[in-house]
Amino acid sequence: MLTQIINPEYVSKFAEWQDSCHKFVIVAHTNPDGDAIGSSLALYHYLRYLRKKVCVIMPNPFPDFFKWMPGADFIMAYNRYVHVADKIIAEADVICCLDFNRLDRIDEMGEKVRTSKAKKILIDHHLDPEEFADITISHPEQSSTCELMYRFLCDLGYYYRMNTTVATCIYTGMMTDTGGFTFNSNNPEIFFIVSMLLRKRVDKDLVYRKVNYNFSASRLLLQGQVLTGMEVLPEYHTAILTLTKDQQREYQYSKGDSEGFVNMPLQIKDVIFTCFLREDTEKEMVKVSLRSIGEFPCHIVAAEFNGGGHKNASGGELPGMNAEMASEKFKQVLEKYKEQLEECFNQHPK
Repeated sequence: MLTQIINPEYVSKFAEWQDSCHKFVIVAHTNPDGDAIGSSLALYHYLRYLRKKVCVIMPNPFPDFFKWMPGADFIMAYNRYVHVADKIIAEADVICCLDFNRLDRIDEMGEKVRTSKAKKILIDHHLDPEEFADITISHPEQSSTCELMYRFLCDLGYYYRMNTTVATCIYTGMMTDTGGFTFNSNNPEIFFIVSMLLRKRVDKDLVYRKVNYNFSASRLLLQGQVLTGMEVLPEYHTAILTLTKDQQREYQYSKGDSEGFVNMPLQIKDVIFTCFLREDTEKEMVKVSLRSIGEFPCHIVAAEFNGGGHKNASGGELPGMNAEMASEKFKQVLEKYKEQLEECFNQHPK
């Protein structure tokens, strides 16, 4: 049995909405990952089962290796269909906001959602949710929004009617947001949920292959190039990876090609904190991705780079910089956390 964590009043209120409303819009964060896509598609298929009119809108396109997911073809990229998407959002009865905590996480679409007269529900597992929704289901202690979505759909009485399609979407988000259940996944209830999803005939081995063995040759060559330029800082138990615009052009970079790069240096003995700096190809800025092992709170470091996230997985951005400048900035910030990194390493040596 699962612990009841979602307020039953919220479940009842949404149940009333699904009975009385017809037009639903589902939105998730910019640069959608497996958790954002999985939770969105799981809810999409559930609402379609109820014969609702549903549209899933993401701020921008998602990586190719998630396009196999059932229903992915129906996801609309806001930045490609702005006028159509604005009309859909304006006419919605209910807007479901998944896997983000603030409206600025969905870029230009955020203000459209804010001003829409639709009822709004937020389901998320990030810290410090913005107060904009009529229902806010926020549980940062949960491994993923997909885990929350499973609990939510079960609270709505859907488990026994859940099919393999919905279960696969949920499992994909749980798997990807925990790095294949290698971090933020020590709660036994996570694996109870996985077992219940497997009962719905999820092929977990196939999901893993589709997500992790579905890259181009140029992506692997790019990975080698990035690792060649890796900088290890033993005194900080930290490693830095960078990816420039020139490298992205040379290796025909596609969205999502650098997924997982930030995790690779954590395989190094004595490294417990990693930073991946990628120059944005459209704007003069550097995207910052941070990962940590154990108790070191990388979301606190991310706040230094206009970002945030989870304790062991966070991100931010540095406008007006290139990768070299961002690397120097990161090293300056890193000095502030030297003692804390040493303490965390000594508490939980690898």
